[in-house]
Amino acid sequence: MLTRRAALMGAALVAASPYVLKTSVAAEEVMDTSGAAPVNLSAMTRRKVKLVAPPFVHAHDQVATVGPQIIEFEMKIIEKELQVDEDAWIQAMTFNGSVPGPLMVVHEGDYVELTLFNPPENMMQHNIDFHAATGALGGGSLTLVNPGEKAVLRFKATRPGVFVYHCAPGGPMIPWHVVSGMSGAIMVLPRDGLKDHLGQPVSYDRVYYIGENDFYIPRGEDGAYMRFADAGESYSDTLEVMNGLIPSHVVFNGRVGALTGDKALEAEQGETVLFIHSQANRDTRPHLIGGHGDLVWETGKFNNPPERDLETWFIRGGSAGAALYTFLQPGVYAYVNHNLIEAVNLGATAHVIVGGDWNNDLMEQVVAPVEYDVAHEGRSALP
Repeated sequence: MLTRRAALMGAALVAASPYVLKTSVAAEEVMDTSGAAPVNLSAMTRRKVKLVAPPFVHAHDQVATVGPQIIEFEMKIIEKELQVDEDAWIQAMTFNGSVPGPLMVVHEGDYVELTLFNPPENMMQHNIDFHAATGALGGGSLTLVNPGEKAVLRFKATRPGVFVYHCAPGGPMIPWHVVSGMSGAIMVLPRDGLKDHLGQPVSYDRVYYIGENDFYIPRGEDGAYMRFADAGESYSDTLEVMNGLIPSHVVFNGRVGALTGDKALEAEQGETVLFIHSQANRDTRPHLIGGHGDLVWETGKFNNPPERDLETWFIRGGSAGAALYTFLQPGVYAYVNHNLIEAVNLGATAHVIVGGDWNNDLMEQVVAPVEYDVAHEGRSALP
């Protein structure tokens, strides 16, 4: 008997592309755990948390003040067109309408309980794979929802760190959904908070979440970026660009300039800022121009001691990292992917505006730029 769910699964795949039907393994990855022994969590307290759009992060305690809880989140999958640059648009697939999806924060030992909604107006099947979770393809095989369906997943946060989550509905849908914007991150804090390289407590005054995305927007015969009516229409042309492995755009938080100008990040001199950086698909190299990583968890895992005083750190594709920096000087700092072609030409740049008073002891402009006597000056600068 053909169930409504089976029919929807087939319809969603057909909507995407005829190529998908040949290789999709989504149905094979659905796991039945109904026979597992039940777990009694009735004595645990529950706390509902409302997620916020990046680069901001919902309110949270850096040190747990109570025992482990069940932390309840809700996320809605939204398929919509997003403008990536002045001349480029993408048919995006998103968690909660933002690229990246929201940063979720819990403590080690808490249970994460997510209700995932796939509204009926969407075209595609979706799910969520938590790199922080254990089993069932990170929860992906338990959350595969058709348009008009919801699923509730609960997992125990057993490893402290920052981790990627992303959509992984099976086969060629996985990379397409990820590079269409469907990724985010979760931070699992140690119950007693972050520690430095000596095991001493450290804290932050602000936290920002920067999600880096590589987009593959095809061009038409006229050289202009193509624009599509919906995600399904975009698939075959986008896939051709994807398979070339050369992104058209590499951006922070969904578009060129998303974190610059009047949307720049802010801090004050003397404040310590925690930067969470994720990339669900490609390697990247964050660098804070004019600053450093005072403490950097390059692999994002808080059981490992942080590295110190890094100029640039490496975020592996499919992972998230964390860096702490105390701003010592006021001014404009550029936070970039230090593949500078991707930073400048493709869009992976953010700005941090820092207020305060300049400290000449750290840096001083001894002589402002002036013309010099070419005939008599500057010769000693050469070997």
